[in-house]
Amino acid sequence: MPRLKLQVVLTCLILGLTSTARSKDNLLQGKKLIEWGWDEPDTKFMRQNIAQMEQFPFDGLVFHANSSKGGGLTWEMWGSRKFTLDEFNQAIDDLKTTNFKRLTGRFPRVNVSPGKVDWFDDQEWANVLNNVGVAAQVANQGRCRGFMFDVEQYEGRLFDYRQQKHKASKTFVEYQRQVRQRGKAWMQQVNRSFPDITILLTFGYSITQPRGSATDRSSVAYGLLADFLDGMLDACSKDTTIVDAWESSYSYKQQQQFERAYDIIKKRSLDWTAVPEKYRGHVQAGFGIWMDNNWRRKGWNVTDFTQNYFTPAEFEKAVRSALRVSDKYVWVYTEQPRWWSKEKLPRAYVDALENARKNTTQANP
Repeated sequence: MPRLKLQVVLTCLILGLTSTARSKDNLLQGKKLIEWGWDEPDTKFMRQNIAQMEQFPFDGLVFHANSSKGGGLTWEMWGSRKFTLDEFNQAIDDLKTTNFKRLTGRFPRVNVSPGKVDWFDDQEWANVLNNVGVAAQVANQGRCRGFMFDVEQYEGRLFDYRQQKHKASKTFVEYQRQVRQRGKAWMQQVNRSFPDITILLTFGYSITQPRGSATDRSSVAYGLLADFLDGMLDACSKDTTIVDAWESSYSYKQQQQFERAYDIIKKRSLDWTAVPEKYRGHVQAGFGIWMDNNWRRKGWNVTDFTQNYFTPAEFEKAVRSALRVSDKYVWVYTEQPRWWSKEKLPRAYVDALENARKNTTQANP
């Protein structure tokens, strides 16, 4: 082969390899890693400990905002208590004055708790709308990215038609219409003060679908959640982002599992929403990973990592895979290990998380 032609072939080969490496590296660029767990801090803790907190390789976190009168928006928002914005002046001031550098993706936690509100009671729903409006103002004025919207039914069975007050006199279709209208009003209230909000959902449309003996959503525990999400999408501003953060990936270890879930979020769910075009324009795919997964049965061993659900190597691989596949957000959930106090937190898992963030092309997918 002539020398010039050989040089051209070698150059093309090198450029091709470089391009392949760069494309793999780009899979991690712009991705955000969020911390959430039993060590969920309040705004005062963040203000007092931000330097130590930002030593860990997270881009953001989930936290709660406390009222000056006790309690807060996390566990009391979806109930009879009516909050005012001035109750959260200290929380807003904490957020404004904390010198955040790395933890830029901040999400106050908003639950559907206590969740015993009648969908058809306008007065009860006026409280819910008031409270989510306060939460949106706290998040926006506190320079947060949005909400972690935890839709798990910890108390009231808000999305289960079988548990509704008027199920004997109102059909599932009537409830669907009402819940969708409530979702629309909820989103409008949020967007009034926070038009470019990002909302991370613990669960999206997948959890609303019938399985097993269930034949339709009327007999699914989260069946009405789909209608509420449809209402949110009906009303959301053009700059609103809704992330199906897919708590169901807590135990995933293989990249193929994340890829299958991504396909459900981005494609299959289009069949489950009444507003597919809005869904395409506003919904992203994210994932959650539970580092001490199933610790109640397996335990959480801080010396013999083979006893844990995730060894450090498995945890690193899972986080990297989730970051590669997600549109942007991945969150790490913990119960026994505490990142901010370093309690029950072996250095090997910190190193694993740091390694997962690196744009390495040698890691196994």
